[in-house]
Amino acid sequence: MELHALTPIDEINLRIAKIRSAMIQQNLDAILISDNANIYYVTGRVINGYVYLPADGDVTYFIRRPLELKGDNIHYIRKPEQIAEYLEAKGIEQPRNLGLELSVTDYMTVERLSKLFPSSTISNASQVLRVSRAVKTPFELEMLRRSGVKHAMVYRHIPNLYQDGMSDIELQIEIERASRLEGCLGQFRISGGSMELFMCNILTGENADTPTPYDFAMGGGGLDPSLPVGANGTIIKPGMTVMVDANGNFTGYMTDMTRVFSLGNVEPLAYEAHECSIKICRELEKLGTPGTPASQLYERAIEIVTQHGLEHYFMGHAQKAGFIGHGVGIEINELPVIAPRSKDILQLNNVIALEPKFVIPQIGAVGIENTYIVTANGLERITNAPEHIISLD
Repeated sequence: MELHALTPIDEINLRIAKIRSAMIQQNLDAILISDNANIYYVTGRVINGYVYLPADGDVTYFIRRPLELKGDNIHYIRKPEQIAEYLEAKGIEQPRNLGLELSVTDYMTVERLSKLFPSSTISNASQVLRVSRAVKTPFELEMLRRSGVKHAMVYRHIPNLYQDGMSDIELQIEIERASRLEGCLGQFRISGGSMELFMCNILTGENADTPTPYDFAMGGGGLDPSLPVGANGTIIKPGMTVMVDANGNFTGYMTDMTRVFSLGNVEPLAYEAHECSIKICRELEKLGTPGTPASQLYERAIEIVTQHGLEHYFMGHAQKAGFIGHGVGIEINELPVIAPRSKDILQLNNVIALEPKFVIPQIGAVGIENTYIVTANGLERITNAPEHIISLD
């Protein structure tokens, strides 16, 4: 099977060109890529191995598994030490400044790889790759749009999945089943080891106010201390909200979407906060043009929340998140970050998720999340499911 068979070679070359442009700005002569998400970005598939990407010259693929991949510049290895041996045999000089993914690679691996290049200065290439991936190509945008369509289809099924007496985890299982049948890959890829999540996060009633150790907008106690987030077995009862934040990975590129359901009516405060969330999204859709500081979107959201007197509940109650949005794509936490101290500036074809949410004690979480493409005219929404609180009755 061909290494790049699933992604057009012109697309691969475009991505490599973007990385090289960022490398020049950081004075990197080469990058050695080993992280799954970045390997997927530059090859179109996940392999066990390394991609040696010089600022100019041929890209070399050092592969452990799978066997029998075909393509130019593929070299099979058993151990990373063979990378340096191969480059030397080819007459390729060691780079003066070599980039490794220091933000996501463990210390022992960094030490081992560094020893292969004793003449090289080791620098952190993680930001170069994150910046390169932040602006999506037309091919990537199409993958995201496809995920958005399927994602919305799943959400439209949710009222029919609920049965009287269900707990949050029982409803979650039915949503996950519907998602998989729609084609969801199931994987929720998150960069780094400090955040973990299963393929669907459901918050019901008071559990929405339970703090979690992860840097997510919403919490939840979870079913076990080994994964303390999300559904905890709460029975869905009248007057509660049910917030659904389900996996949108249908193409290798993930959309992020949250919708709220209820059993019967809920307190007026919950409806007010939910409508405020929708209003924030409408406002930021107009504001989110190329060149806009990401922090400006956050500030505008805070202005609207304060005007409605809802700041006590915004982005959590017992514990608050310090952002209202983030980039999405191969991973769920890409650039740019929509936060008060963010230095990011929106660029054409960034893809971001906005999630202005509220937690109302005893009632539950409310608010929406949508995935958007940054266009010259503002934010284009690609997760088009109904946004108001939907009855499960």
